[in-house]
Amino acid sequence: MIMYSPSFLKEYLGQTVTLRGWVHSFRDHKNVGFLILRRDDSFTQCVMDYSEPLLKKATRSLSRESTVEVTGTVTQCEFSKYDGIEVIVKNIKILSTSASLPFLLSHRNIPLETRLDYRVLDLRRPESRLIFEIQTFVEHKMREFFIENGFIEIHSPKLLGFPSESGSELFRLDYFGRTAYLAQSPQFYKQMAICSGFDKVFEIGPVFRANPSYTSRHDTEFTSIDCEIAWINSHHDIMNFEENLLSYLIEAVLDRFGEKIFRTFGRELKAPKLPFPRLTFQEVLQVLQKTDHQAQPTDLSQSDEINVCQFIKSRFDHEFVFVTDYPWKSRPFYHMKSEHNPALTKSFDLLWNGLEITTGAQREHRYNILGCQAKEKLRHPQNVQFFLDFFKYGAPPHGGFGLGLTRFLMCLLGFKNVREVTFVYRGPTRLVP
Repeated sequence: MIMYSPSFLKEYLGQTVTLRGWVHSFRDHKNVGFLILRRDDSFTQCVMDYSEPLLKKATRSLSRESTVEVTGTVTQCEFSKYDGIEVIVKNIKILSTSASLPFLLSHRNIPLETRLDYRVLDLRRPESRLIFEIQTFVEHKMREFFIENGFIEIHSPKLLGFPSESGSELFRLDYFGRTAYLAQSPQFYKQMAICSGFDKVFEIGPVFRANPSYTSRHDTEFTSIDCEIAWINSHHDIMNFEENLLSYLIEAVLDRFGEKIFRTFGRELKAPKLPFPRLTFQEVLQVLQKTDHQAQPTDLSQSDEINVCQFIKSRFDHEFVFVTDYPWKSRPFYHMKSEHNPALTKSFDLLWNGLEITTGAQREHRYNILGCQAKEKLRHPQNVQFFLDFFKYGAPPHGGFGLGLTRFLMCLLGFKNVREVTFVYRGPTRLVP
């Protein structure tokens, strides 16, 4: 038996079709029943004439979100708000019956925590589905861009015998009687690939942070998009690449989903102008001082980032800004120090509408200097000796960045919380579903 998708029903006017889907709603009148069938993001009005006794009997156990199979004739109906089409039902079969619902999918003011508790239902909403259609498209276009630009995809290990970044925010677990750690990033292995002669590498995969934060932008497991590029001249080469990548992505999303994003989420997406504005960390501090906003001398808070982006929006009409040359005190040991001022690093963050979505830098590739920086920064530098050994046999100048997928989707679609754009969220108090 052929099952037709509701989105193609206009092609089958006057024909008998069989549809399968979810009971979105059901209205039972005296002589007729109206069932709205949902499949993916399509809806079909199905009309049941109760002069057929079997149809009346079948509807007694119908409930919202049950799954059904409907066979009937496709007809035009000027009163149907679903493409002017309805199906006159000849037969209906209940495939599974839904229990009483904790909330109606059509309601808009459902508390977020309730939605996360019943994520299996929340994801059935067409607007939720659209988020992950866009996520799928974004990841596809990212891979396309990387591959067309000569990158090799790697899959680094997620079980490590050492911390991948610092000693904090680590998930520890027993590994055959010794301690292992979940990877906080693929950073060390990206650089291993560069030292192995892979000039350009990328990875799209999970990372884990034991971060006790409860903010709208933090999670303990997320998908990270990472890349590393060899033979660069400075961290500006990495920024040049990233702004071209993001411009390509946003234009592709705008072309494919722009109208739907505006209609569904109210977000008017615009292709960003190139190049993105760039301010050094010291210039950012000066901007904040002029707005009577006192920033920390070594890093930016969330409110700092919001204020900087508001300044950039008003001055350059741009949603993005690279903040460059962060102080050495706030950066990891493998970032390269500035040759002009060793108190600064060749590093950057990318802010998008007040949210940091990327951290990147040129890396220190010289074995002796990298070892000295590890001793300067780390309490136990011997723990990263295996990493330092990658650089013993010659290494090219290189750099890269890490981009959080959920933060990218937040900014792309205009959401305020990573929980809403994560398939199943993990945070300090959420380990199920």
